[in-house]
Amino acid sequence: MPGPVQSIERAAAMLRLLAHSHGRLGIVEIARSLDLAKSTTHGIIRTLQRVGFVEQDETGKYRLGAALLHLGTSYLDVNELRSRSINWADPLAARSGEAVRIGTVLDGRVLVVHHVFRPDDSLQTLDVGSLLPLHATALGKVLLAYDSTAFASLRTLEPFTRRTLTDRRDLARELVTVRDSGFAAEAGELAPGEASLAAPIRAHGGLVVGAIGISGAVDRLCSASLRPDARLIGYVRDAARAVSRDLGSR
Repeated sequence: MPGPVQSIERAAAMLRLLAHSHGRLGIVEIARSLDLAKSTTHGIIRTLQRVGFVEQDETGKYRLGAALLHLGTSYLDVNELRSRSINWADPLAARSGEAVRIGTVLDGRVLVVHHVFRPDDSLQTLDVGSLLPLHATALGKVLLAYDSTAFASLRTLEPFTRRTLTDRRDLARELVTVRDSGFAAEAGELAPGEASLAAPIRAHGGLVVGAIGISGAVDRLCSASLRPDARLIGYVRDAARAVSRDLGSR
């Protein structure tokens, strides 16, 4: 029987190191942590970058790449994402008073895998199985913020309302804000008078495998200046963290 392949073992160790690090790591930090030569470290990291498992930021440091997201979602199927989220979706709807949706990326759109109705007597339609645009929903913006492959695959940004972001540079800037703040928001970008908030759901290693969010009338989710309600943001982020813990994220 052939023995283990050393370069693959080293690559796996680098991915684990990046997954467990706080923030991003440079070549020197990775080499020192794994007791490897800088040239060896650089060669393996560049290979991982080429296949999308690692990404390099503007400072030259490295983090896990979006291609790992797709491997993660192959393991963590839609049914598991839904089953792990159900226990936290109902309480989120009760606390916020708004409809709750859980989504993941499918063929360049947001697939709604679970939907909890707003807890009132209004007429509502079940959205499970619906496909929503990535660029015009809070769920979609969260998923795009952590999946550069999905962002790169966007061909045109369809204008659903006058507030829809249709410029890729504007969308890219907003995705940076999403990553920095840990949540996404939209007000009137998909439908006039409607708004949504969402936060990322993470699995093992911190990989984003889905998003959970609320949707409702703009005047309930936002201030007069269209700033999202901080209390509702807190509810959504709490629910996202709870689901992530159930999925094994730290």
